[in-house]
Amino acid sequence: MRSAFIIFILGLFLALGCARLSVEAPKEPIKVDISMRLDVYQHIQNDIDAIEEIVSGGSPSVQDNADKQSLLRMFISLAYAEDGLSKQVENAALGRRNRLQEIMALEKAGVIGENKLGFLEIKNTSGSGSDVGQLVSSENADRLTIYKSLADKNNTSLEEIQKIYASRLQKEAPAGAPIEVFNQVSGVYEWKIK
Repeated sequence: MRSAFIIFILGLFLALGCARLSVEAPKEPIKVDISMRLDVYQHIQNDIDAIEEIVSGGSPSVQDNADKQSLLRMFISLAYAEDGLSKQVENAALGRRNRLQEIMALEKAGVIGENKLGFLEIKNTSGSGSDVGQLVSSENADRLTIYKSLADKNNTSLEEIQKIYASRLQKEAPAGAPIEVFNQVSGVYEWKIK
C-alpha cells in the first residue's frame, strides 16, 4: 500500500511537472534602453569640448619663452593622456589653433565655409589664392586626424563624428560664414550665409 501511495505521488508530480508553455506577444510595446548611446554621445561631446578648448584657447604671446611653451605642451599632453587621446590629436588641435584667426577672418569674408561633414570649402574663389587653398588643406587634414581618432576612441563611425563635429563648428562659425545645412522643405543640403 505504501509503495502504491509513493507511485501515485510521483505520478502526480510528473503530471504537474509537464506544464504547457505558451508564447504570446506582449500587451505593451517592448522598451529599449538607449542610455548607452547617450553615454557614448556625451563622451564624444566631452572630447570635442576638450579639443575645441585647445583650439580656441589663448595663444601664447611672442614674449613667452620656450620654457613656458614647453610647460603648456606638457599640460596639454597630460590632459590628453588622461582622456586617452593621442599625441596626433594634440598636434592637430595645436595646428588648428595656429590657423584659427586667419580661418575666422576668411569665414567672415565669405571666402571659405563649413560644410556638412565638418570640413572647410572654398566658396569665393575671387578672394582666394594658393595660400588659402593650402590653409584649407592643412585645416581639413588636421580635422580628419581628429575625427578618425574620436571615431576609434568612441567605437563609432567616422560619419557620426563628422555630423556631430560639423554641427559644433557651424554654430561657432562667425556671422557672414557660408555653412551647409539641411533644408527640411526640399530635403537636401544647401549653402546659406550665417
